[in-house]
Amino acid sequence: MKGHIVNLPNFLSISRIFMIPFFIYYYDRGEIWTAIGVLAAAVLSDWFDGQTARWTNDVSDMGKILDPLADKICLASVAAYFMYTGELPVWFVLFVVARDLLIFLGAAYVKYRHQMITTSLWPGKWAVGFVSMMFFAMVWPHPVFDRYPVQDFFMYLSVLMLFLSFLQYTRRFFRIVS
Repeated sequence: MKGHIVNLPNFLSISRIFMIPFFIYYYDRGEIWTAIGVLAAAVLSDWFDGQTARWTNDVSDMGKILDPLADKICLASVAAYFMYTGELPVWFVLFVVARDLLIFLGAAYVKYRHQMITTSLWPGKWAVGFVSMMFFAMVWPHPVFDRYPVQDFFMYLSVLMLFLSFLQYTRRFFRIVS
């Protein structure tokens, strides 16, 4: 693998995964502001790991795998928790998990058969951003989120971006394997 395995960007990606149980713990206990802080740290670490890798010229093959994998684990975990609490519909969580699983399997196939590590595409990054905004709208105790369907807006916008990004990943997959 190219690049360092142990570096700050990879540490940030891994730490993002470990933040999720803390988010769930604090949210479940009603410590909303602490939960929001943990969620914000996780979202910022997603942005900061890539920036740090580029700023320090420490982009690694491991990081190209860890960052999107951490995203998938975090999104699926938080979405599953909100499904469990009845705050997200089952169909949304199944859609997110199925999409991410197919993308992961496609990337693993490309790595195995073509010795190529695929990177995240911008539509996928936008989709993660919209899902994150939906999560914030779900937990932020602000009257506007009670008065207007902000959560639903971001959920459907997320579905649209997740679907469009899935089409982009699928197109890239078939371009590589053909």
